[in-house]
Amino acid sequence: MTNLPTHTPYDGSSTPFTIGLRQLDLATWIDVDRHYESYLEQKRALVARDRGAVFRAEPETEAAQAEVFGLVRDHLIGGFPSVFPGTRQWEAALAALDSVGAEDHPPLLAASLLVQEDLVLMRRGADGWRLAAASLCFPSSWLLSEKFGRSMDDIHAPVPGFGPGTRPAGLIARMFDNLRVDRPVERLNWSLQSDDELHKPMTSRQRDERAAARPARFGDAPAERAFVRVERQTLRKLPHSGDVLFTIRIFVDPLAALAGHPQRAELARSFAAQLRAMDDDQLDYKGFAADRDGLIHALEALARDEVQPIDP
Repeated sequence: MTNLPTHTPYDGSSTPFTIGLRQLDLATWIDVDRHYESYLEQKRALVARDRGAVFRAEPETEAAQAEVFGLVRDHLIGGFPSVFPGTRQWEAALAALDSVGAEDHPPLLAASLLVQEDLVLMRRGADGWRLAAASLCFPSSWLLSEKFGRSMDDIHAPVPGFGPGTRPAGLIARMFDNLRVDRPVERLNWSLQSDDELHKPMTSRQRDERAAARPARFGDAPAERAFVRVERQTLRKLPHSGDVLFTIRIFVDPLAALAGHPQRAELARSFAAQLRAMDDDQLDYKGFAADRDGLIHALEALARDEVQPIDP
């Protein structure tokens, strides 16, 4: 039986290059699915290979990191009793931290190695909110080393329409300032890639070169070669430190998996419409300017039931 995509923001409920926040039910804050062990195995391997590439933290964030670890621990034990009953499974998860080969385990890194989400701490300073700590194993075309310590304006500068001084930038800053402990939020974002890899780092120079070259990434068979990458992002204000915890959960599904969805036609048509609505800057940022027409054609074929579903 085909495994259907968990999230489908391309259904029209979440428009690309908009903020698109909605209230988060804390019961659904952390997502544990059948890929849990695979995600954690990949995280441990990335940390063991080059910890500095996937984890960075300012020295004064230790208390906030510990706060995050406590929230993650309590949520896993309380929210997933069949997986984390506080007994053998939990102890095995904690023991797995030893396999990364590091002598010390900062709390944020330890928390990240217990969940499929990446964890990012944002802290308010004189220049606004900045990235003060992160365990980031599955970046979507960016590098932690380039964003660490930088302000939110700097981080969002390459995103079309979100640079310093824009209305979305101001809205994001106010949203962070006004976020309440009891009112966490979430949003969904999507992109496309040519494989099912979770770890997709990219330097800003590589992104600029890709935008200039506009390479075709899916050839003449995007329905078979394209994978939809969905980010589920949550924002939660920490009650003691006042920092904001930003979680990023990645889902990757073959585009052809939509063929097995009961709302296949509606999803495919909405997906095609979102692609048509993107301007050149947005297409270049996402990296599929050369493939848009082929992707739209593939989605129209999906809507007509001309593509066989596959099991991701």
